[in-house]
Amino acid sequence: MSTGIIRRIDELGRIVIPKEIRKSLRIKNGDNLEILIDGENIILKKYSQIENAIDMAQLYAESFYNVLKYNVIITDTDKIVAISGSLKKKYSNLGISETIEKMIERRDSFVERKKSEIEICPEMKEFGYYAVAPIINNGDSIGMVIILSLDTPMLEQEEKLAMILANMLSNYFI
Repeated sequence: MSTGIIRRIDELGRIVIPKEIRKSLRIKNGDNLEILIDGENIILKKYSQIENAIDMAQLYAESFYNVLKYNVIITDTDKIVAISGSLKKKYSNLGISETIEKMIERRDSFVERKKSEIEICPEMKEFGYYAVAPIINNGDSIGMVIILSLDTPMLEQEEKLAMILANMLSNYFI
């Protein structure tokens, strides 16, 4: 017995993914979907360029952490895909907060020099200093680099380092 939602394919081969499903999977207008075949099933999977380069992103995060000694977090538009530092166990593979989603959409790039709260994942906040930079590919904001210190104030150089890492990740996808 089927419990799914039934949709008709139009003359151009298109189907509409119901709003409830798009909302629960965080699929927004303009997002890419990967289409897979598994036997007789068609699978639609949200596509993340960054997630497909997870090993490289993790190496970058670890390299920057080894030099800076600050937490380095790399996200796509939905979740944390790479993290290095003291918060690694706490945040690995978790979804990002609406705050981070909005920073990605706005293409925010800045450094927070006053110790303040940042919600990284839903209902999971840290109190510290941070620098953020968006990862841009082909004009689209596809993720975010966050450099986070829980106790040491950030300088302009950390913002530049976040921008360098975001640029390195962006260049990887060209």
